Amino acid sequence: MVSAQWSLLHLLRENPDKLKWNQKVRKLDEKVIDYALELDLKWREVLKEVNKLKHEKNIISKKLLKTTMEDRNILINKAREITQEIEKLEAYAEDLKKRRDEILLGLPNVLHETVPIGIDENDNVPIRFYGKPKVWRGIIDQFLNQTRGHNIEYEIVDKPPIGHAEYVEKTGLADIERAAKVSGSRFYYLIDDLVWLDFALISYALDYLKIQGFKILETPLMIRKEAYEGVTSLEDFANVIYKIEGENLYLIATSEHAIAAMHMNEVLEKSELPLLYAGVSPCFRKEAGAHGKDTKGIFRVHQFNKVEQFVFCLPEDSWKWHEKLIENAEKLWQGLEIPYRVVNICTGEIGVVAAKKYDLEAWMPAQGRYREVVSCSNCTDWQSYRLNIRYAEKRGLPSEGYVHTLNSTAIATSRAITAIIENHQQEDGIIIIPKVLRKYLEKIDGAPKEKITPAYK
Repeated sequence: MVSAQWSLLHLLRENPDKLKWNQKVRKLDEKVIDYALELDLKWREVLKEVNKLKHEKNIISKKLLKTTMEDRNILINKAREITQEIEKLEAYAEDLKKRRDEILLGLPNVLHETVPIGIDENDNVPIRFYGKPKVWRGIIDQFLNQTRGHNIEYEIVDKPPIGHAEYVEKTGLADIERAAKVSGSRFYYLIDDLVWLDFALISYALDYLKIQGFKILETPLMIRKEAYEGVTSLEDFANVIYKIEGENLYLIATSEHAIAAMHMNEVLEKSELPLLYAGVSPCFRKEAGAHGKDTKGIFRVHQFNKVEQFVFCLPEDSWKWHEKLIENAEKLWQGLEIPYRVVNICTGEIGVVAAKKYDLEAWMPAQGRYREVVSCSNCTDWQSYRLNIRYAEKRGLPSEGYVHTLNSTAIATSRAITAIIENHQQEDGIIIIPKVLRKYLEKIDGAPKEKITPAYK
């Protein structure tokens, strides 16, 4: 792990007000910036004193070559005293540098100026909508409130569809109860058609991203602590990730983390950038902070499959790639014929890693809400300086800086299945498969164990 990010150190010295602004809008302590400045100033002063003493010692060394024995002993004693003082000051300088760098490495990413100021998800800003949502007559006002003044077309229905949790249980396409017996809450068995739908969604996402130039990766499912410390804040992520008892390993919460660490301590050639990866893996999450939320069904679970987009690029290209990644996600969800909105995540919700983040939220008609199914972040050089991933004209030449990293969900299958069940449910309970998936799966027609109430009239 490198000692500090050069751009943060540059900002600290040249524009500390930018860092203070970033702390302020994130509702964090601004005084840490002043403390880091104080440590940096002392560090530089101590280094000047060290250099001054080294210069004195060099002068003494030259005098030793042409002096009497009596004077020589005096000079040797003086040189010894200077050496001891240098060692003392260098230790002090190292301590100052360590404390300064700990502050810098503990700072969140510097937000892009277009990130909206806000406290929670209610302050996220919708920027565009897609599709024609089916809205139950009883929640029109609730729906319109979620459109935030955008004029979008929607279809009014007299009854909401059956929620996905009830649907999968009644049709026998998932078994939540037995999974709870075996593994605890928030686990599930998928059965027959839903297994094929899960695989179909993975294949669909990988096929699309392969055409877009992404290299397909199946990643490790466990990574070491030092790698995890590079990709996210372990302190903030403690209620999300699973630790392997007795091992220096953690189960991945997303393949993003394994991909980000893939090139740690490497210098990449400018000519090979951008590197585009599509990671496919199971993901494991504690969901410790989600008590009482989505306890039924397969929307918020401890284990799920996901295809993730990841990019390593030059700093000047990262904002272009941020837009491209959300565009890829939108194309995939448009293919699934799911109405959605894209929101710009506010300062109170964005987390420490991203400089800017979009969420794609699918309309869930049974829930009457837009729900997050895609998260798309530009992490600039926040991850790369912790993982020491740099770029240069050629390997062996001095590095020119740290690469930028970006990530975006393509498809998380359990949430996509939820959206498909709720949006493509017919009166007889049959789920119409979106056209883009029919080469993998033709239909879901699992016979219900119980009669299913018609979804729409």
